Amino acid sequence: MGNERLDEKTISTEPIFEGKVISLQIDTVELPDGSQATREIIKHPGAVAVVAIVKDRLLLVDQYRQAMGRPELEIPAGKLEKGEDPLEAARRELQEETGYTCGKITLLHSFYTSPGFADEIIHLYLAEELTAGAMSPDEDEFLEIIEATYDEVQRYISEGRISDAKTLLAFYYWQLKRLQEQSRNAAAVE
Repeated sequence: MGNERLDEKTISTEPIFEGKVISLQIDTVELPDGSQATREIIKHPGAVAVVAIVKDRLLLVDQYRQAMGRPELEIPAGKLEKGEDPLEAARRELQEETGYTCGKITLLHSFYTSPGFADEIIHLYLAEELTAGAMSPDEDEFLEIIEATYDEVQRYISEGRISDAKTLLAFYYWQLKRLQEQSRNAAAVE
């Protein structure tokens, strides 16, 4: 798959750090021209994220992000547990972080967050047929749920309160879906 002329052959891997969420390794690779280089690689178990729209409002989670040094508004998301099915993880994260359960869940797309140095993949799901319930966040998660209108999400983006890729993708999906619905409605009126 892809252009084999660009492939790099791994010669060796040196483990540097093994943490609870990520690990870091340094790979020595042979480049297409035969020379060698090193690659610093972060290994991650993968994650899920959920687009959930309730009464034309996007469910967001407001949570402090230490790496950013501030709270960030994001769609519900979380890392995969070892061997966990991404679809089941998406259902679990939606319920844990928002209290909502869903009757229908569909994979929209899977994408890599930073393929230049990390193997983290996020599986983005659309949750439909939502039912409210009780939240059950992890013991180290402190978060607030916000049900934001389309205009509020746009404002949060312009203010920088939403700046992570998965939530921006969720918003652009919602924007496209709204435009498609408006186009269908306009065609039906004609």
